[in-house]
Amino acid sequence: MTVEELAQAMGKDIDHIYEALLYTDINLDSVEPDSVLREDHIKMIVQKSGMKYKSAKLKEEKERKNTDAVKRPPADPAVLTPRPPVVTILGHVDHGKTTLLDSLRKTQVALMEAGGITQHIGAFIVHMPSGEKITFLDTPGHAAFSAMRARGTNVTDIVILVVAAEDGVMQQTIESIQHAKNAGVPLILAINKCDKPEADPERVKKELLAHDVVCEEFGGDVQAVNISALKGENLMVLAEATVALAEMLELKADATGCPLTTAIIQRGTLRKGCVLVAGKTWAKVRFLFDENGKAVDAASPGIPVEIMGWKESPSAGDEILEVESEQRAQEVVAWRTYVEQQERMKKDLEVIEAKQKEHRLEYEKQQQKLAHLTWRQRKAVLYKANKHLMFSRPKERTEVDENTLSLIVKGDVDGSVEAILNILDSYDCEDECKLDIVYFGMGDISENDINLAEAFNGVIFGFSVKANESIKKLADKKGIKIKLHNIIYKLIEDLKDELNSRLPPTVVETTIGEASVLDTFSVTVGKNKIPVAGCRVHKGLLDRKMKFKLIRNSDVIWKGCLSSLKHHKDDVQVIKTGMDCGLSLDKNLEFSIGDEIICYEEKEVQQTTSWDPGF
Repeated sequence: MTVEELAQAMGKDIDHIYEALLYTDINLDSVEPDSVLREDHIKMIVQKSGMKYKSAKLKEEKERKNTDAVKRPPADPAVLTPRPPVVTILGHVDHGKTTLLDSLRKTQVALMEAGGITQHIGAFIVHMPSGEKITFLDTPGHAAFSAMRARGTNVTDIVILVVAAEDGVMQQTIESIQHAKNAGVPLILAINKCDKPEADPERVKKELLAHDVVCEEFGGDVQAVNISALKGENLMVLAEATVALAEMLELKADATGCPLTTAIIQRGTLRKGCVLVAGKTWAKVRFLFDENGKAVDAASPGIPVEIMGWKESPSAGDEILEVESEQRAQEVVAWRTYVEQQERMKKDLEVIEAKQKEHRLEYEKQQQKLAHLTWRQRKAVLYKANKHLMFSRPKERTEVDENTLSLIVKGDVDGSVEAILNILDSYDCEDECKLDIVYFGMGDISENDINLAEAFNGVIFGFSVKANESIKKLADKKGIKIKLHNIIYKLIEDLKDELNSRLPPTVVETTIGEASVLDTFSVTVGKNKIPVAGCRVHKGLLDRKMKFKLIRNSDVIWKGCLSSLKHHKDDVQVIKTGMDCGLSLDKNLEFSIGDEIICYEEKEVQQTTSWDPGF
């Protein structure tokens, strides 16, 4: 039972339970109303409260039958039919991946993509003049989406590795090679931008040798094609190389029965009306759309489609299976939810047991310290030490640290949100400003997001989503910031600016002028003798309105303001380079010949976070 459940069952308030827990080995500072209590602690609390308990045998829960959906066994080779190859374009950012696809399928995707960087996984079919088809999976080329890129590779037959002829092998080139190797997918090398005067395709091929990518001319099996995606040069040669490799792979699939798919149909034929499961959600297919947004009735292996009819959005990369009926789909989802709950409960129990062991050791140490006292004295000491804890329950979050940035993150699709969260996972500057992700999800900005931001003094960041006028007005009324972006690195830059605004400003000193003490003397003012320094300005100027430092033997021995600044007995405001002057400080401090006088200005400068998200 939890603390709260036990209090309700006993007809007592929670403070009564906390007081009784003083007799146990539990550290009260770690106990919340929803904390689960051990059986021996429950019995002791009941007895100490003058009540009785009765043990009842729990009904043993029958082992639940596994109702999950699984893949079919491998199909009979006799029923397999040829299918188009699924090709993934990988490579470093700005090396021309989207431009290459654009040239191949005669569309202006690069112009429509925000900032020229592909933001989502999409798939397109290219029809060759000879009649063959090639399905291209357009994976994002930005470092932020490495997880999505890896997921795309796992559903692919062939990888076209795009490397710019003038840049050569870069960080994401190496990462792309590793993704292909991990998935066991063959490579074709497309050396792009060969039309540029600084292009050096041979250097690219040699650099790739260090990463076990050996081209045919060096005795390897990787085809290399020099292209210009922008000018459309050699693209048909690249496509023919892809078809040739696909023929060697002898790609076939079973077009009958239930489909198995992630983003592209891998096996079976998907039709309208099919019932699908993916992760912990299911769908009855209402509509299917091809890569051009046109409604279709069915999709065979190797064909990309968009599926409408999901009860909830599945996660990017979830395996999709067809089942016999809606009832069967609900059984599968219920089973998967049950398995996840059991795994979570198991992990929670491990954490509880570890904490209890830790608290028991602490309790034993405490008991040893109090061993010389009687039980009444021990109770008095413990009650006095823990009384403040009992009256501070339940603990609620009533205020947020000023040095904390609370975030609500919204994205258009699951993959986008995942990519942003992966970047935020790299945040390692908690000592500067804490980053607290209050909520993340998909869809446009809602009233609930505004309320959450208000409760946690947070900021809402949206990626490729909208906020309607009523939501914007509500946010303005409550003083909530909504930051909307279509480009991932712009969102992160804005986030860094928001982090910077949470950092306290730092004071920077700017030197205005420097002078050396050439002689010392004193003047009498009333009954007091005032030390005066005879100085010469050798750099910049001395401005009486500014602040000054007295430096002796490289040590700063005084900071403050001047009480007087004279030139030939006249009070002056400024002394310029090369001029002599006499000055006294606002403190009667003796000067020494050779002292340095520094005139400086203090300015507050906004600090910037040291977090580097890797862009």
